[in-house]
Amino acid sequence: MKAGQWGRDLAMGVRFAFTGGREGWIRVLLTAVGVGLGVALLLLTTAIPSALSARHAREEARLDYTYGNAVKRPADDTFVIADADTVYHDKDVRGRLVEPDGSRAPLPPGLAKYPAPGEMVVSPALKELLASDGAKLLRERLPYRITGTIGESGLVGAHELAYYAGAEGLAAKIDGSRVARIDAYGNPSPTTEQTDPVLVLLVLVVFAVLLMPVAVFIAAAVRFGGERRDRRLAALRLVGSDSGMTRRIAAGEALAGALLGLVLGAGFFLVGREVAGSVEILDISVFPSYLNPSPLLAVLVGVAVPAAAVLVTLLALRGVVIEPLGVVRTARPARRRLWWRPLLPLGGLALLYPMIGQGRDNGSFNQYLVTAGVILILVGITALLPWIVEAVVARLGSGSVAWQLAVRRLQLSSGTAARMVNGIAVAVAGAIALQMLFAGVQGDYTKQTKNDLSRAQMQVHVPRGVQLHDAAGKFEATKGVSKVIALSGDVVGDRRRDPEHTSEMTIGDCAALREVAVLPSCRDGDVFVLRGSEYDSDTPKLATAGRTMYFDPSYSGSPGAATPWTVPAHLKQARSIKDPTGIRRGGFLLTPSALPATAKSAQGQLYLALDESVTDVREYVRNTAAGIDPMADPMVWAATQQAGKFTSIRTGLFVGATCVLALIGASLLVSQLEQLRERRKLLSSLVAFGTRRRTLGLSVLWQTAIPIALGLLLASVVGLTLGAVLLRMTSTTVAVDWASVLTMTGIGAAIVLVVTLLSMPPLMRLMRADGLRTE
Repeated sequence: MKAGQWGRDLAMGVRFAFTGGREGWIRVLLTAVGVGLGVALLLLTTAIPSALSARHAREEARLDYTYGNAVKRPADDTFVIADADTVYHDKDVRGRLVEPDGSRAPLPPGLAKYPAPGEMVVSPALKELLASDGAKLLRERLPYRITGTIGESGLVGAHELAYYAGAEGLAAKIDGSRVARIDAYGNPSPTTEQTDPVLVLLVLVVFAVLLMPVAVFIAAAVRFGGERRDRRLAALRLVGSDSGMTRRIAAGEALAGALLGLVLGAGFFLVGREVAGSVEILDISVFPSYLNPSPLLAVLVGVAVPAAAVLVTLLALRGVVIEPLGVVRTARPARRRLWWRPLLPLGGLALLYPMIGQGRDNGSFNQYLVTAGVILILVGITALLPWIVEAVVARLGSGSVAWQLAVRRLQLSSGTAARMVNGIAVAVAGAIALQMLFAGVQGDYTKQTKNDLSRAQMQVHVPRGVQLHDAAGKFEATKGVSKVIALSGDVVGDRRRDPEHTSEMTIGDCAALREVAVLPSCRDGDVFVLRGSEYDSDTPKLATAGRTMYFDPSYSGSPGAATPWTVPAHLKQARSIKDPTGIRRGGFLLTPSALPATAKSAQGQLYLALDESVTDVREYVRNTAAGIDPMADPMVWAATQQAGKFTSIRTGLFVGATCVLALIGASLLVSQLEQLRERRKLLSSLVAFGTRRRTLGLSVLWQTAIPIALGLLLASVVGLTLGAVLLRMTSTTVAVDWASVLTMTGIGAAIVLVVTLLSMPPLMRLMRADGLRTE
């Protein structure tokens, strides 16, 4: 067969698609909308790597490391910067206090000039939030005058809350941690982290699971209008085309819908990209400019979708005999063969088997085998489901009129019903497997904190130079704070410079010291040495009466105060107990009067017990902390902490799953409408013969419910199997997360129910008697 003949036949099919009158246009439009939705999501997905790369680049460009990158002397090109991050209603607010040393100090990305003291430049989202009625507490916390907005180059997302505020006197607060003098923005020493094989596996499976339903739906969309198309093809045979030419013309019609779908998909993508800039999901936002698909991936989508449309159509027509007087498909179809269908999931399992146990002990996964194995298992659903639906509906018996109508329709076109359900079955199976994998490995990326939440729920770091007693008094007067434990700490050494032995020094009043140790008796002026700490070998060597030690000794490269202190003769013994952070402290305990008069104020920690019944109690605490010192760092305690990369991947899964579920719902609705349009005359005939509309509505519901029930059952089996294999690959004990299984299947069923309800109004319109009219 010459390529020219193929081209002419495909071109004829394209012409037929666009010149077939109203029916032809509707058919092409339905196909194009279905393909366009899938293409848009594919393009958005292929844009995710560039979006993540753009976010990372923006974050790297504005980094202001205040440790390991500091300069000692002020110059015309240096500046002092302080970390003043905060949180408002569980949303992070990135804050920086800045003070340039000279006119050549580099500007932060997104700023045209440094703000003057008392002024700030904010992100558009923060400006909008501060102007809202519900931001009174945040306005009190940020008492600066807004003089401008941060440009896009200085933000990682359209909804990021961030500000730069001008300050003065920051040099006196330089501590090499939260406040430092630097001369450049950006990461001074970028490093490449070793990739965790389990996280790589999670990413690969997430992408495979999210993209497979899209591909399945595109393959189904190009077959919209199959029955009417077959009747037109019979007419082509009547005027002289052979069977091969007829199939190529049919492929050309599908190609027309796919090409128009590419155009619509590009339009949907552009609209979706703009919408993405105004949407925030799980505190993640992007700028539209981030979502630029890789040119190679975009070309691959542009070539693969039309090619898939042609191949799917040719494969679908292989078992159909098209004759001049009709299509053999209208007779009872031959039963589907089972023998080859299980080979796909079994092949996928075979590809994954060599990687059992590779997720630990510095193992690694072959990315190509993982991707191919997961895809084969999920594609196996699309091969098994048509056979299962056909086998089950063939055995369904009698029932109500609605049931009989639905069953008979499914018996005649079980393949069409299975195609409608394939996408959601694949999505649910993949989601179940992923939920099992996440639930199985999250223990490796989640650790229990030692914080005692029964004694305190927040902790506030008080910088040097702030009187801890005064700060504690302000927190005690804060609305919703029921108890304040004030402790400060320092290090003492046996030499002024580079000490050989060091010990911890904890300073607080008697009530606060009793939170960390069992004291025999206590009054202001007492000094205690702790016994029973977890890690403290130097204190017994230093706890000698009359020995001189030094507060805050200096080390090479870092100055210290080195204030002398003599160990008192009346040194009391105390037994260490767990403090609010769950640690048994070591070293010495000092009451305030025992502290040398020349000693500088040490860094303090306040542990706060809150009355959770007070609305916005954490915001009141943060406002008090900001009023004491902008660098005061309030932290909310939690029982667990989760690794950032694991959390990011899980967040990405939720965002992607939201998009895929939206696509599935839209695709099912389009498929349902296409099926109803195909059966318009049949529905009108049934109504004309006296069938109640309620009966027809129930029949449509049963036609959807039976295949979806079978699809969800198959999806559960495949999802549990795939999840078990993935857990074995990570050397994790196999356990079924039944809550996730029920949740995923429930979501799938809910989508079908919603789609069915939305299709009821069009169904009622199609039942009118004028549906019998023909031309």
